[in-house]
Amino acid sequence: MRRTAAALLGALLATLVIAGAVLGLAGPSPTQAATQAATQAATQAASGQDEDRRVVRVGTEGTYPPFTYREGSGEDDLTGYDIDVIEAVADEAGWDLEFVESQFDAIFAALDSGRIDVIANQISFNPERDARYALSEPYTYSQGVIVTRSDDDSITSLDDLEGVTTAQSSTSNWAEIAREAGADVQTVEGFAPAAELLAQGRVDAIVNDNIAVLDYLNTSGSDEIKIAGEAGDEGSEQVLAFRKEDQALAEEANAALDALREDGTLAEISESYFRADVSVPDGGDADLSGGREGRTTWEAVQDTAWPMFVAMVKITIPLTVVSFAIGLVLAVAVALARISRSRVLAGLARAFVSIIRGTPLLVQLFIVFFGLGQIGIRLDPFVAATIALSLNVAGYASEVVRSAILSVPKGQFEAATTIGLDYRQTLRRIVFPQAARTAVPPLSNTLLSLTKDTSLASTVLLTELFRVAQVSAGANGQYLALYSVAAVYYWVLCTILSVAQTRLEKRLDRYVA
Repeated sequence: MRRTAAALLGALLATLVIAGAVLGLAGPSPTQAATQAATQAATQAASGQDEDRRVVRVGTEGTYPPFTYREGSGEDDLTGYDIDVIEAVADEAGWDLEFVESQFDAIFAALDSGRIDVIANQISFNPERDARYALSEPYTYSQGVIVTRSDDDSITSLDDLEGVTTAQSSTSNWAEIAREAGADVQTVEGFAPAAELLAQGRVDAIVNDNIAVLDYLNTSGSDEIKIAGEAGDEGSEQVLAFRKEDQALAEEANAALDALREDGTLAEISESYFRADVSVPDGGDADLSGGREGRTTWEAVQDTAWPMFVAMVKITIPLTVVSFAIGLVLAVAVALARISRSRVLAGLARAFVSIIRGTPLLVQLFIVFFGLGQIGIRLDPFVAATIALSLNVAGYASEVVRSAILSVPKGQFEAATTIGLDYRQTLRRIVFPQAARTAVPPLSNTLLSLTKDTSLASTVLLTELFRVAQVSAGANGQYLALYSVAAVYYWVLCTILSVAQTRLEKRLDRYVA
């Protein structure tokens, strides 16, 4: 049995190596690297890019109009005030930009782990951020405001926030202002969801940028919420955020911002969005009336249904298939290790299962993607999501496989020995075929859960099915309709898998007397 245990450990390691090769964890060979470099150079030449121009990865939310959003569907290009500003900075500084969309609460983690080089997402200046990051000069000046329900006149200043509940992005400057005022801050992923919670009476107020509020009121036409007062006397200054070690990059951005302010480009961009120059203090009151138009529910669904389907086919389904396949192989290896006579293997397997089942999947995703990124292991979003999901599947499915194997009567092992079968042959020809019938239903449940859990991949910069719905809903506020469409897509996928499970069970039942 010790020899078998060693073989199992070797098989497990081999599986990990093969998975790493398939998913691209291994570095490219010199020949591959040369080919990739030549391809990149050809692409740059074809697109008119200069090889000497630095590629700067810009982290942005993509769901925070009018600063950063996608108009219409998820297939439209990013647009907004911040997008125009960072593109103007790039032209002046000689950068090529690569946009990386992220939920706001994960955007600083992306910067810290080296996933992006700069955040362009209305980052407010504060001493804590200044101490930790290299911040540019301010390029937007705005006023914080307090938003309440239209029929609520009890909250008009920060002093009135003591003991009330507000909805904020957890890492935003406005959340800190609300906390300092004594509010109970509930975390949301943007202003539009916060406004919806406020309109439904689930929170009492919001503290946010007056420009974002004006855009929401103009676009949605909502009369359920109002600006009730200013959030203090001091305004807010928005900056670009870089890592401390990229101080030189921040200085390039500052030089570009100075030039753009001097030649009037920043003022021109600002006037086109706000009819005021928000790039300087006291540049006038922003006016967003007659700006972006709201979209009807039907228009939002029409624009987003196809991009959601494409994301499902390109990301959600492949991520599910690959993660389940790798996870199932690992699950079998872990299950066999748990029932082996080797105390080392059994102990390691128990520890693995305990860790995976005892920690949330979202935490596992963040450790693999953002955590490893801080120590120099920067995995592609799809690869990182696949690893985290595969390990999660292995942790849960291994117990299913183990119980299925143990359900086979011990007499089957003894009978196999009497006819000359060794341990591996017994597993392959006797045990696994019988255990499969027992394991299929619970493993199918694991697969269904995995299909839905892929929606968490949006937190690690992967634009899958649900992320497309989030982006579109953030731009037009049609949460019920778009999230319902996403739910239908997931339901159809799970229904198809359930039908396949039934057919597989019937097929396996044919071998039972």
